[in-house]
Amino acid sequence: MEFGVFIQGYVPQFRREGDPEAEHKALMEELELVIAADKAGFKYVWLTEHHFLDEYSHLSANDAVAGYLASATERIHIGSGIFNPLPQVNHPAKVAERVAMLDHLSGGRFEFGTGRGAGSHEILGFLHKEGITDTSATKEIWEDVIGEFAKMWTQDTYEGYEGKFWSLPPRKVLPKPWGKGHPAMWYAAGNTTSYAMAARKGLGVLGFSVGELAELAPVLEAYKKEIVNAEPVGSFVNDNIMVTSGAFVAETTEEAVDAIMRSSMTYLQSNVFRYHDTFPRPEWVPPWPQTIPMPPIEEAQAMIGQPGAVMGNPDQALKGAQAWADAGADQLVFGLGSAERADDLKMIELMGEHVIPKIDTDPVHRTNRLREAAA
Repeated sequence: MEFGVFIQGYVPQFRREGDPEAEHKALMEELELVIAADKAGFKYVWLTEHHFLDEYSHLSANDAVAGYLASATERIHIGSGIFNPLPQVNHPAKVAERVAMLDHLSGGRFEFGTGRGAGSHEILGFLHKEGITDTSATKEIWEDVIGEFAKMWTQDTYEGYEGKFWSLPPRKVLPKPWGKGHPAMWYAAGNTTSYAMAARKGLGVLGFSVGELAELAPVLEAYKKEIVNAEPVGSFVNDNIMVTSGAFVAETTEEAVDAIMRSSMTYLQSNVFRYHDTFPRPEWVPPWPQTIPMPPIEEAQAMIGQPGAVMGNPDQALKGAQAWADAGADQLVFGLGSAERADDLKMIELMGEHVIPKIDTDPVHRTNRLREAAA
């Protein structure tokens, strides 16, 4: 199992009160964390693309961030988590161009993740003029786009496309990806049906909705059942499931609990349900603007040692991460930003020193092996 981090430009209101530089600090500090993760041996960073989602995510121009990180890092793969390829948001030809350009700038370290957006507040803003009021309509739009990217990258002159939602006459789409083949392709899936669909298309899955170990088994089964018979929309099958989790790792269990209590993890979680209205809201999550309260310290202490909990001292974190590997996850990714900066830096350092080398023993990125084998 490989390891990664993801950033999203989390700028909660309470950090902005009295600090006009809070947004800038958040964006710059997240870049610093990615650079630290690169040095510590994390193999992937995923960059969200969100629009209009105040507090939750101010990372809208992730292509710009990816270009910066291509120069500021050496080994870590830089992934779009996601680039939104709906024509109303980003024209598909321009998305293909950006992916290929980032493949060059990063020396073949770019990963192409796609998806359909974070909910009605975000996506219906772009679809307003067309009178679309239901986010389920984006599924058909995404289907109309996804099969064309590999053609734009591999055909000398792209043959062109005339679809229901977008069109392009024959054109040379430039630049072409760097080296052999093209970047690995991924899809941000949220339910069992979406995992199966992604597998049939040969796409890796960005499992941002899988946050607990028990949630992995049903989607993993659905994905692995279909991936063996995939008809890939790209040049190769990216047999890969990425899952996400929080991580609070310190020198001692007590220091890890302190990091949990200093964080704003429940406020961030509240914002997930504030905007992702396509996710079912559990009964224990109050409707916005009410927020999930931070747990008492006794509950934070009880989190340590729970199945899949990457929390506590390095030995406890290793046990939690190993549980994800044993359950079949291909990549485990930690969200950054809700913890204090120093606590995230310590987590990255300790994971790189004590956990990652014991679980990820392959020096080569999984997607590199898949891309090179196909080429």
